[in-house]
Amino acid sequence: MTNEAKANDQGRSGDRYRTVGSAALAVQPEPATPQQARRPRLRLAPPVPVAAPRTPFVLLIVLVVVAGVLGILVLNTKIAEGGIQLTDLKKQQAQLDLREQQITQEITEAESPGRLEAAAKRLGLVPAGAPAFIRLPDGKIIGVPQPATGKPSITSQ
Repeated sequence: MTNEAKANDQGRSGDRYRTVGSAALAVQPEPATPQQARRPRLRLAPPVPVAAPRTPFVLLIVLVVVAGVLGILVLNTKIAEGGIQLTDLKKQQAQLDLREQQITQEITEAESPGRLEAAAKRLGLVPAGAPAFIRLPDGKIIGVPQPATGKPSITSQ
């Protein structure tokens, strides 16, 4: 059998494609079936209307707005309270600074030589004479130690 005979046999057997060897011959169109011919054309359908409830969405938006306003109100109140506390603390700090200055002045006055002498006399202390010193490296005493002389004040007795 030749190649043409094989091709004709294949074509007669109902194959859609006819070939001669490895080469393809013309394609034979298939006859249309009656069902395919009557099939309607496809067209775009309008979207199905969605009946979403609006009340929950509106309530959510109102809730968010109210929460935001309340949050701002609370924040402003806390800031105002902080400002008042800051003012009070500044006043307190000014009072404490003034008190510190007064105490420092009292200490300076109490440390003055005249005050110290008066306090020593009230305690019955008398002025000492010339002091004596001990030199540490060799233990030599420089000067003559003498007891203090003088009468204690009347207020110390």
